[in-house]
Amino acid sequence: MVTRVDLNSDMGEGYGPWKMGDDAALLDVVTSANIACGFHAGDPDVMARTMRIAAERGVGIGAHPGFADTQGFGRRRIDLSHDELANLVAYQLGAAQAMARLVGAEVRHLKLHGALANMASEDAAMAEACYRAALRVDPEIIIVVLAATEMERVVRDLGCNWAGEIFADRAYNDDATLVDRRKPGAVIHDGEVAAERMLGMLAADAIITESGKHIPTRIDTICLHGDTPGAAKMARVIRERLIAGGITIERFATRNRL
Repeated sequence: MVTRVDLNSDMGEGYGPWKMGDDAALLDVVTSANIACGFHAGDPDVMARTMRIAAERGVGIGAHPGFADTQGFGRRRIDLSHDELANLVAYQLGAAQAMARLVGAEVRHLKLHGALANMASEDAAMAEACYRAALRVDPEIIIVVLAATEMERVVRDLGCNWAGEIFADRAYNDDATLVDRRKPGAVIHDGEVAAERMLGMLAADAIITESGKHIPTRIDTICLHGDTPGAAKMARVIRERLIAGGITIERFATRNRL
């Protein structure tokens, strides 16, 4: 049974005067923040502002690179070579590191966004291209992976720092990948339902799929999406239910190479 877990959320996804999600509210709930790096969303001002607030509240800062697809919010699949993927990830990680240093903070983890993450969860060679690039930029960075997917197999082989992630508000296929957002029931909007699912998975040390299948896995962090309506309220409900269930909420370990 998992008794300690990190809560993370994707944020910094506004652009100029356009706001996406309530980052300030979420930063009162989560322990790690995955901040968009300007490709699928975000800009330098949004990055700096979000990182500054995260640092002030003791929230761990992560780079959240995605495809260069602002219209599709990084959720459309794009076919790139492994060299292009490596450059895409390294470029965005470098931008995140620079903005973090500007506000007196540091980037401690990296988590792929949207379609880039979904594709890498299915394709080990693609995941390896992305992660090797990130590790060349920062050999000690923590790679956040979709637990029990090809991503996890890659980081175990690489022997790097990593954290296994499950999703509070997404349904699972039997191969541990996420159900396509376009399908009914793929996204969960009820905080109580999401919290009950998370308590069940933490107790089982496993992902529980839509079919009821249990996939044993290590769980280090739970993702609470910030771009859905009512996300901040839902995140608070989940945090409160986890604490009431005896779960300690804390940032994932800096070193985790097992």
